[in-house]
Amino acid sequence: MKTMKSNHVENLTDGSIHRHLIRFAIPLMLGNLFQLSYNMVDTVVIGRFAGSVSLAAVGTCDQIMNLLILGVSGVCLGASVLMGNFFGAGAREKLLDELKTVVSIGLLFSGLVLALGLPCSGLIFRLMRVQPEAMADASRYLRIIFVGMPFTCLYNIYAAALRSVGDARTPTRFLILSCVINALLDLLLVAVCHWGVLGAALATVAAQGLSALLCILYVSRNVPELHFFWRTLRIDWTLARRTLVYGGFTALQQCAQPIGNLIIQGTVNTLGVSAAAAFSAARKIEDIGLLPGRSISSAMTALIAQNRGAGKAERVEQGFRRGMLLEACAGLLVCGVVLLLRTPLMSLFTVDAEIILAGAAYFNVIGFFYWLPSFTNGMQGYLRGVGAMKTSLFASLTQISFRVAATLLLVPRMGISGIALACIIGWSAMLAWTLPFRRRLKPA
Repeated sequence: MKTMKSNHVENLTDGSIHRHLIRFAIPLMLGNLFQLSYNMVDTVVIGRFAGSVSLAAVGTCDQIMNLLILGVSGVCLGASVLMGNFFGAGAREKLLDELKTVVSIGLLFSGLVLALGLPCSGLIFRLMRVQPEAMADASRYLRIIFVGMPFTCLYNIYAAALRSVGDARTPTRFLILSCVINALLDLLLVAVCHWGVLGAALATVAAQGLSALLCILYVSRNVPELHFFWRTLRIDWTLARRTLVYGGFTALQQCAQPIGNLIIQGTVNTLGVSAAAAFSAARKIEDIGLLPGRSISSAMTALIAQNRGAGKAERVEQGFRRGMLLEACAGLLVCGVVLLLRTPLMSLFTVDAEIILAGAAYFNVIGFFYWLPSFTNGMQGYLRGVGAMKTSLFASLTQISFRVAATLLLVPRMGISGIALACIIGWSAMLAWTLPFRRRLKPA
């Protein structure tokens, strides 16, 4: 069967693997950078122009939103692996059936969130023990976000579909545009019009709606491989089961990390305000430093999924090896930058000498080992690409479990340096079994 091809998709089953991986990873990294800045702008605008009560209300809602988005993105990631398989195999009808199925699931999920979320938002906040003065703002913000849930689902679904056919640039462009629109609307509705959390919520929903609409229009006009008429929407229950199994493992994996981080943050807080502030700043630096490795991992998933679907086992192996080489280069680059600039980087966040010194102590230990998370990201990209979602979940659980246990053991004895050592132990524990296990792995 011939592989599908148009001018707006990229066939990752032929040509230079290095070139494919780099071309795929760069737009993802750029989009993630804009996403980080978008979150920062949101926080600054609401905090400065709407007040501390509104900031607390939005911060509370963010925790709920993150869980919903983790669930959506998990299902989308599972769907993208299946779509990549079908695209690589040239199975256009199966590709469209999968896209129709995941769009249907996304819309049903959005309706369920809306039906349950609107009447239950007050109960949710009472269970979370939200401060009484922030309750009204939090309820107002969350209800508007629930109304906009279909936009969030549709953007993530279409972005995953485009990436599955080798196009990472288009959804990234739309994400960047939506980030800019959100920031401008935040300034207009919150800072100028003084609409508070109502303005912030409307800005978020409008930006999400724009990104979803642009993705759908782009696909309908330029990507026939993914275009279908909405009246033909239906659920293929066999594909739905596979998608939810793949996506369920991924969603659990993504939820495990923030839960572990909450436990670690609680341990860090026992060291005092300076250590907690230092760790918070260091994590922000890490978030940016680890973006290249995470983006290469996503590129590996797309390339390996397509080649697995095309039955090109040798190219799957080459994709793993060359992806891991790129991961090593990215990790070593981060090591060099952090070790050389650890004090100036910490100084971007504070002028407090004690906090800067604590952050530098953290980087003195972990700065030599950022190649480890690059390798763990590469392993995750490979495991997802071959459909081994259960193994990918167990790998993440290994990493976070060892990291949490080591944090609880080492931090009381070593302070902030113990957190760094705990990270190294977690990454090493994951690689210790996943690298040799890969040879015996039977892809799903």
